[in-house]
Amino acid sequence: MEHNAAVKNTPKDVFLHLLNILTFYISVIGFITLYVQYINALFPDPLSFYYTGMANAVRLSMSILIIAVPIYLLTSWLLGKDLASNREKRELKLRKWLIYFTLFISAVTIIVDLIMFVYNFLSGELTIQFFLKILVVLLAAAAVFGYYIYDLRRKNMKSKTPKILAWTLSFVILASIIVGFFIIGTPAVQRSKKFDEQRIEDLQMLQGQIINYWTQKEVLPQNLGALEDSISGFVVPEDPDSDSPYEYNVIDSLSFELCAIFKTSSNDFGPTFNKVRAVSPHDSFQQNWAHEAERTCFTRIIDPELYKSGKNVEIPY
Repeated sequence: MEHNAAVKNTPKDVFLHLLNILTFYISVIGFITLYVQYINALFPDPLSFYYTGMANAVRLSMSILIIAVPIYLLTSWLLGKDLASNREKRELKLRKWLIYFTLFISAVTIIVDLIMFVYNFLSGELTIQFFLKILVVLLAAAAVFGYYIYDLRRKNMKSKTPKILAWTLSFVILASIIVGFFIIGTPAVQRSKKFDEQRIEDLQMLQGQIINYWTQKEVLPQNLGALEDSISGFVVPEDPDSDSPYEYNVIDSLSFELCAIFKTSSNDFGPTFNKVRAVSPHDSFQQNWAHEAERTCFTRIIDPELYKSGKNVEIPY
């Protein structure tokens, strides 16, 4: 009776095992996602690469690893310590179910991963990007499968192997996170980039309002204040960081320029930023908004044949 009572699941056992396996799954997903995004950054596809989306995914994956991995390692240490002093707990049904379920998920992942590899190989579409992503998923799933097979079979609960694996995992995760800072920059750099993204959005909005003003009055506004409209509610935006007005200069009757002071270079937004469109490639009004970390002006020339007063035109943003 005492033996049967000893191997029953206690609330503590349920809490530790569920928290351990949950943080493990989250960590694996975060790790795979992080390296998939690293591959996207190193081998960007001009047809689909979008820096902001990649950077957001990297930040989310790094956040997952920073929080989930330490919790997983802590709960693994607590479980290992408990199993070393209570060997009968290795036979807990909850523990066995969770391990075999994890083995099942990792085995299915390996099979699907290999199927996709063969399919793309036979289709002649095996690019370096796809191959590396397949490899990342395969290695992660194989590592998970191998570890839990080892965990089921090991007899010596005082073995140093789990500790060595924990230190190895910690080093790999730490190195992966450090790499992320080289790709997307530090939090301070990221904040500066977000300010610059907002500046570009403001300038695009002002450009559209200026062209709309010209189509209605056939003259450029003398200053940005002339664009404000109490009926439509349009208010001229200001620099999001300094709250200073954007610079607007009339060059001639059909030309103007908009200027802003940027904190980062658009060349830092990915290795092919200037070749990659942030919007649909079919947008005929796509303009060049490349800039350096300095005061940058964007000159625009209005084509009077394209923007005629009274025509139903689409405002270029």
